[in-house]
Amino acid sequence: MADVPVFTPADHAHMAEALALAGRGLYTTTPNPRVGALIVRSGVVVGRGFHERAGGPHAETVALAEAGERAGGATAYVTLEPCSHHGRTPPCADALVAAGISRVVAAMADPNPLAGHGADRMRAAGVAVDIGLMEAESRELNIGFISRLARGRPWMRLKLAATLDGRTALASGESQWITGADARRDGHRWRASACAILTGIGTVKDDDPQLTVRDVETSRQPLKILVDSKLEVSPGARLFESGKVLVAAAREDRERIARLADRGAEVTVLPNASGKVDLAALAAELARRELNEIHVEAGTKLNGSLIAAGVVDELLVYLAPSLVGDTGRGMFNLPAPASLDARPRLTLRDVSRIGDDLRIVARLEV
Repeated sequence: MADVPVFTPADHAHMAEALALAGRGLYTTTPNPRVGALIVRSGVVVGRGFHERAGGPHAETVALAEAGERAGGATAYVTLEPCSHHGRTPPCADALVAAGISRVVAAMADPNPLAGHGADRMRAAGVAVDIGLMEAESRELNIGFISRLARGRPWMRLKLAATLDGRTALASGESQWITGADARRDGHRWRASACAILTGIGTVKDDDPQLTVRDVETSRQPLKILVDSKLEVSPGARLFESGKVLVAAAREDRERIARLADRGAEVTVLPNASGKVDLAALAAELARRELNEIHVEAGTKLNGSLIAAGVVDELLVYLAPSLVGDTGRGMFNLPAPASLDARPRLTLRDVSRIGDDLRIVARLEV
């Protein structure tokens, strides 16, 4: 049995800084993971780096370039096991060995079967490698990347804004605005960190949303995904005004598909036996397209269907201190459980006050 690594307070402090560096790529690295690296020699940080975007230098390469010759005999702290394969960039494991790094501390092993085994490669070259320091924090930072590789589907986060009595809109569909400006701005941060924003045809008909990140600065707009079984969307809808749009449909209608193509949209047809979009197949298709995190802003029906299909992982709920009453629209259209014990259960991850509203992050228990 392999020895369990012992990490010092200094190791923890350096890995914490590497994780903070990785977070600087929160909005830009897709489809790659968010990775930070630190080169430390004799207790002094001599190189820092983070992966900014796919095709660009990896965190280790940036940190080694800053460290230069000072990397010889140093320790590298990396939030993800250095890769060992030739992709868009050369293997980071080889670069660390060539630079004379004597020890590598990685937060977690690389779940990518193509890029893994970097630790074995470095150990074979005489480098000491320890894995597992602040692994939970690293996994959270790359939860979508890990989900895509380990489960074959993206991490799907369902965002809702509701009153304290659980209503997302009036019976008429009016919903702007239930929550305050601070909560809406916070929601845009979550949008910006996702690879794609998904909605349904009902929301497009009611609100005609742009589905863009506007309230926070970002250099990348997420892909827009519309679930529209019958291809009812108007080509004049605002979501087609900018950026890429993927429409998931359940029927082949060449005329409507051609009209959407003229608006720059792509249509993928994924029917289930009921003539609706097969949501599990859609999740698998999004993973195939290398999408890590999906941010859902949809209506009652699609919210419930996504949960029922087993493709939702997390709820991001903003609750406003107001009431609408029984005639308002609810958060989910779900069938009643056979018993109280059979109800879907969630684990609370965070409860915070955002302006005048309450934000709850909860995960569905498997």
